[in-house]
Amino acid sequence: MGMNMPAKKLKPFAKVESLIIDYNGSQVKAKKLTVHSEIPIGIDTAWNNLKTPALLKFVAKGMIKFRSVSEPFPKQWELGKTYGVKMRVFGFIPFGGIHYLFIEKIDDPNFKISTKEWDKGAKVWNHDVMMKDLGNGSIYYEDAITIYGGMITGFITSFAKKFYEHRQKRWQIVAEKNLRFGE
Repeated sequence: MGMNMPAKKLKPFAKVESLIIDYNGSQVKAKKLTVHSEIPIGIDTAWNNLKTPALLKFVAKGMIKFRSVSEPFPKQWELGKTYGVKMRVFGFIPFGGIHYLFIEKIDDPNFKISTKEWDKGAKVWNHDVMMKDLGNGSIYYEDAITIYGGMITGFITSFAKKFYEHRQKRWQIVAEKNLRFGE
């Protein structure tokens, strides 16, 4: 055993649950996807990164490419604003038409961000991100997404599970390389 062992990669944990939600006045069958992991990064650095479109582009790289459909992305997400994006799976396959992200909540004291998102396929994509300081230079990081897409809800959820696991693995790179997008 060498003294310079590489840090252990912390694998994300994912869970999918069924639930009933209200969609346009009807009760519909949706899915709730929760993906969480421990990331060896300080909470302030992680939080400042999370509030930037630049981090989204980085953690999605290799799986989804985002392009704003109107003005360029801001340096930081803005509370109450809706962003329209075109997504390309693996960088070249169009997916979902225009995807809209409404920034519903940015809760600095509690390290939580909530978005309401939708597109042609995913009629509901409500995403909550939550972080907790573990006190050891690491954070608990959680993506919780409620997904409804009619008959393709299961397909969308399966894709989302792979995507969010990918994102959290890319967060490990952010931590390892001490990347800072919010400065």
